[in-house]
Amino acid sequence: MAHQPKADPCSSRKARHVTARHGSAGKAGPFAPSPLQGTTRPVALNTIMKPKLMPPWLIQLNAEVITCTLCPRLVTYREAIAREKRRAHKDCDYWGKPVPGFGDPHARVIVLGLAPGAHGSNRTGRPFTGDASGKFMYPILHETGFASQPTATDRNDGLELKDMYITAAARCAPPDNRPLPQELANCAPYLDREFQGLSNAKVIVTLGKIAFDAYLNSLIRKGKLKNRKGLIFRHAAQYKMPDGRTLLASYHPSNQNTQTGKLTREMFLQIFKEAARLADE
Repeated sequence: MAHQPKADPCSSRKARHVTARHGSAGKAGPFAPSPLQGTTRPVALNTIMKPKLMPPWLIQLNAEVITCTLCPRLVTYREAIAREKRRAHKDCDYWGKPVPGFGDPHARVIVLGLAPGAHGSNRTGRPFTGDASGKFMYPILHETGFASQPTATDRNDGLELKDMYITAAARCAPPDNRPLPQELANCAPYLDREFQGLSNAKVIVTLGKIAFDAYLNSLIRKGKLKNRKGLIFRHAAQYKMPDGRTLLASYHPSNQNTQTGKLTREMFLQIFKEAARLADE
């Protein structure tokens, strides 16, 4: 039986141990200073993005994302959550910073979500990891061949994505899961660079209306789309876009949608079966 990495729900502690062995944040290396609580505690970037597997442009982009402080409201909120914590995670060292994208840099499928969850990605530092949305989504990604395992508990759990890259319209956890228009605008350049750099992508799966609009707005900024006329968000809607990619819309796998039956497992499964089919065309 193949060895399965042991999940550590408080894995960000490991970054401290790595730093102690290899130097401080002021020295050269794969570390970035953390603005969390006004400290300079370093973050081991290799616990998130595996630099040896990532092209230089993506390593640079993710390093910029992690240290971004453009949105004061979000900085205040994400750091407050990281200090106060949820009782179930009181012994965990929260990530508390912007969350970079995750996955295969040669992916043919990009999944675009809304924003990190306050006690999910904002705690673990990886998209859809450690929260209910991830528990709903990753078993489906595993079943459809995109994920190496059906669980996502922390960024050192051994999970890898094949032919898929997951990112978000907003990189910081927002209050009430609602980023403001200016906050989305501040994140937009990061998204534009991902869409450009992930040049093998053929399918964009957008999770929810905000993600749907974020992709269309990116095309408008690049001059590849004049307006959003005729592009209506609905679950399972497909549109061939001017950049040659296929936009595939889905409801977001939030508790609000999955627990009410608005988004069922079979509905979500069909989205990623279709994404795989389109990628093979």
